[in-house]
Amino acid sequence: MARVSNNIITQGLSGTIGGTLVFRQVGGQTVVSAAPRESDKAPTAGQTAQRERFQMAALYAKAQLSDPVGKTEYEAGRPEDGSASAYAIAVADFLQAPDIHEVDLTHYQGRVGDTIRVRVTDNFKVTEVRLRIENADSSVVEESTAVRQPNGLDWVFTATAANASLVGDKITIRATDKPGNLTTETRSL
Repeated sequence: MARVSNNIITQGLSGTIGGTLVFRQVGGQTVVSAAPRESDKAPTAGQTAQRERFQMAALYAKAQLSDPVGKTEYEAGRPEDGSASAYAIAVADFLQAPDIHEVDLTHYQGRVGDTIRVRVTDNFKVTEVRLRIENADSSVVEESTAVRQPNGLDWVFTATAANASLVGDKITIRATDKPGNLTTETRSL
């Protein structure tokens, strides 16, 4: 690979010449490299899985942009500098599940009205956060959807059932985004 600076002949040049050389612009410089060749090796299982996943992401993005509501949402999610298209935002959204950053159990003592706060983010939008509380014997105390808070990051679950014994109980948090990606985390009390 060669790099060329301030050359009047290659300045601003990009593309392929004769199927053997590729010119592209990187940081104000012209970069020249050999044209990529197709590999004669069979793809690995991981490569095949990644290609299929990306193909599904592309199909998801096309479907979202053909729907007026989906298109409006993803267009609104574009960065102000225009560095990414609505299509790229939708593809990235499909490929990335939500992240559960924090689970605040300090205000949950097993009483009706106690709260659990969960901080969840996604590269585009979290659509739902559900909590399930189970006793040590795996019996379900309650399961419900948390409410998104005005800051857009936190979701608050408010208990509607009394829970007499917290010893050995577990709380399962399920966060979902627009394409349906699911992240699950379990905490013990």
